[in-house]
Amino acid sequence: MTTTPNPLRDPRDKRLPRVAGPSVLVLFGVTGDLSRKKLLPAIYDLSNRGLLPPGFSLVGFARRDWDHQDFRQIAYEAVKQHARTPFREDVWEHLAEGMHFVPGEFGDPGAFEALSMAVKELDESRGTGGNYAFYLSIPPKFFPEVVEQLRNSGLANSDGSGGFRRVVIEKPFGHDLASAQELNATVHRVFPEESIFRIDHYLGKETVQNILALRFANTMFEPIWNRGFVDHVQITMAEDIGIGGRAGYYDGIGAARDVIQNHLLQLLALTAMEEPTSFSAEAVRAEKAKILSSVRVPGDLALSTARGQYAAGWQGGRNVKGYLEEDGIPASSRTETYAAVKLEIENRRWAGVPFYLRTGKRLSRRVTEVAMVFQKAPHQPFSHTDTEELGQNALVMRVQPDEGITVRFGSKVPGTSMEIRDVNMDFAYGESFTESSPEAYERLLLDVLIGDPPLFPRQEEVELSWQILDPITEFWAGRGHVDQYRSGGYGPDSADELMARDGRAWRRL
Repeated sequence: MTTTPNPLRDPRDKRLPRVAGPSVLVLFGVTGDLSRKKLLPAIYDLSNRGLLPPGFSLVGFARRDWDHQDFRQIAYEAVKQHARTPFREDVWEHLAEGMHFVPGEFGDPGAFEALSMAVKELDESRGTGGNYAFYLSIPPKFFPEVVEQLRNSGLANSDGSGGFRRVVIEKPFGHDLASAQELNATVHRVFPEESIFRIDHYLGKETVQNILALRFANTMFEPIWNRGFVDHVQITMAEDIGIGGRAGYYDGIGAARDVIQNHLLQLLALTAMEEPTSFSAEAVRAEKAKILSSVRVPGDLALSTARGQYAAGWQGGRNVKGYLEEDGIPASSRTETYAAVKLEIENRRWAGVPFYLRTGKRLSRRVTEVAMVFQKAPHQPFSHTDTEELGQNALVMRVQPDEGITVRFGSKVPGTSMEIRDVNMDFAYGESFTESSPEAYERLLLDVLIGDPPLFPRQEEVELSWQILDPITEFWAGRGHVDQYRSGGYGPDSADELMARDGRAWRRL
């Protein structure tokens, strides 16, 4: 079986493929969309690729009056609909043998006692060795309660068998610095830091990990990866959808907390960090923390940030609602669906190079990318008319949906005159590798079960990210106006003005 190398592992490590040992994964919130569309299919795909052991077991926990067979049927339907790899009955039947369900409320100690009995029975019947991972795919407000119940029931404590206890917490980890610190204190009362996996699914994407491979495996890029050659960096996550049925979660959170604090600041850290001494979890996380601690928000936030809400418009061949017309959104809401910020990094490598981060919903198309835009050549021996269609060189790392890398450079147009025009040179994952990239949750779930944490932000990174974002959201909270932008467009005019003040422009979506 062909395996995908892990760019965060020491290349001298030949222990591939990595296969999880005997273990139980307890999935809280198993009835939610994340579980149905991502987690359950990812578990099947791992099993189909031979990366889960024969004794692997999955326990679902939710407020449903189901028995084991009901749970297996729901999981079967989710896998059939959303799995990445081909469905095989023999793989499914083997996986289903280890699937159990425990009904209960988060506040019911009796339900957690039943859960404790269930996993101990699996230890005996399936040989899982007391290795438990608890995945909290639940609303953030329930994190503290579930963690406390795990402690009170003894599930979080090792029973002397040598088995591991790990907890996986979905974003958002808090809604500001104070709440993140409070949540961290709660979780640390139960689990040590090395057992806490704060999941950011973007870090599981192959193309995100390829940022490190591109930089540190190729001598042609690292020498120009600095202020001497780079003019600015644009990091974009654009979506062409609205909030859907997420009004209860999204309103009051907004684009900046939902995307910039985690996904985009993590992309910034990976793009700007220094080379780690090794690709161990500690070394990689240390370099990311150094960069985040060097990030500065410009003093005039009115000139260096922009926000907006999508208005009604024409998108995808149909009329779509504006944000304030969505079900469950109050007419007075000032929650942003678009956010753009200019950040600076105060260190020798990046001094004077602005990093522009933007995210938004109901934009013209879906794209996530990191674009490194280079300085113009100091001298052009060509006439202005020969180069009027020539822009700046750029290295664009495409995260989704068209995963790959584009290099933009100037080239002579065929003909008798010396006319220069921008051209692109593309690398696409789908064209260069026969094996399709695994889903991010496949990689991250496997890392949890193995205990390999480089792709999971530690608490220091979470707190540093909130320290960057909090002044921005506090500034916005004091302003009454939120710009409107047309659905299907490119965002609010204020975002374009932010760039224009610096003599720059956003890359076209």
